[in-house]
Amino acid sequence: MEEETVAIRHHYLDWIKVLAMMVVFLYHCSMFFNSFDWHIKNNTINHTYIEFFSLLAGNWIMPIFFVLSGMSAYYALKRRNSKSFMKERLLRLGIPLLFGVFLLSPPQVYIERITNHQFKGSFIKFIPHYFDGLYLEIGGTGNFAFFGHHLWYLLMLLLFSGITLPFFLKARREAERKEFSILQYLLIPIALSIAALTVNSIVNLGSWGIIFYLLLFISGFYFFARITLRQFVRKTGLLAGALSILFTAVYLSWVIFYGFPMVPGVSWAIFMIVRVLLVWNTLFFILFLGDKYLNFSNSILKYASEASMPFYVLHQPMIILIGYFIYSIDWPIPLKVIVLVSSSFALIMCIYHFIIKRVNFLRLLFGLKVIEIRRETTETIKL
Repeated sequence: MEEETVAIRHHYLDWIKVLAMMVVFLYHCSMFFNSFDWHIKNNTINHTYIEFFSLLAGNWIMPIFFVLSGMSAYYALKRRNSKSFMKERLLRLGIPLLFGVFLLSPPQVYIERITNHQFKGSFIKFIPHYFDGLYLEIGGTGNFAFFGHHLWYLLMLLLFSGITLPFFLKARREAERKEFSILQYLLIPIALSIAALTVNSIVNLGSWGIIFYLLLFISGFYFFARITLRQFVRKTGLLAGALSILFTAVYLSWVIFYGFPMVPGVSWAIFMIVRVLLVWNTLFFILFLGDKYLNFSNSILKYASEASMPFYVLHQPMIILIGYFIYSIDWPIPLKVIVLVSSSFALIMCIYHFIIKRVNFLRLLFGLKVIEIRRETTETIKL
């Protein structure tokens, strides 16, 4: 989602970012059909393969972005001073966030309100009501989505970048030189587990709390950006993959047969620790696979890497809009899945390729670098 140019040896990180963005897209498409709370739901809920996919991806998909963002911050601060770094963050994260809050979020809130019978009337009539109270949860009464709905990730990155900048400036010279060890591989999940067991309920977004995401962001900067971590991943990637599969199986079996533990206690604590270990080992396994198979660049990566931010900004509004037109139609779920996924993806990419990519003002709104227009000057020779 963030656009950072890194060294050639880090092409696999760009691939991971692009592919993870596609998982986010499919995950939000699945939210239209599963039984979990979302802004708009299909008239028929799927409790089998779609819900299985939602459970499979929901734990680790946002954590991978915060780790990548921490690594991206490290590479950025190797080239920029603090002023340039924060200016770049405000332009490429803050502007799309504000665009989402005031232009992309109102239609999403409106569709949620009318499909849940919380508002009657046209979108034009709803616009003044968009500022009635803060939107704090799905199904609530407030309308003003100050965090931009799915763009909460950009808001968190802005906050985390500002909070951690003094620490990062002091640590940037030594972070990469230090060795990543098995001790850190074992200790960091303990810190993440403590956060999950104590403060995870503080502003819970995308299955995890903001302190959990902050720790991952810091870990991305201070630990994952190390050269030695790449060597460590190559040695332990298969083990991490096996542990990832194990903890995923435990998690899925627990949820399918017993449901989510809601009351804090011993079983709840074990469940949360299983989730943390699932995320931690999945991160290492993804890095292992990326380093092994995706350490190259081509025209597809260059195009997709630039398109990822506009795609991220547009994907949920487009899914909700198309979902609104098909949610009450009595089509088979597989047909609706095909229609929702294909039409959303095609429209987003057409908007990006033919409009956003070519207009500098829109590039700015969607977090892309402005294209410099070169003008040829000619000298007039006076005779």
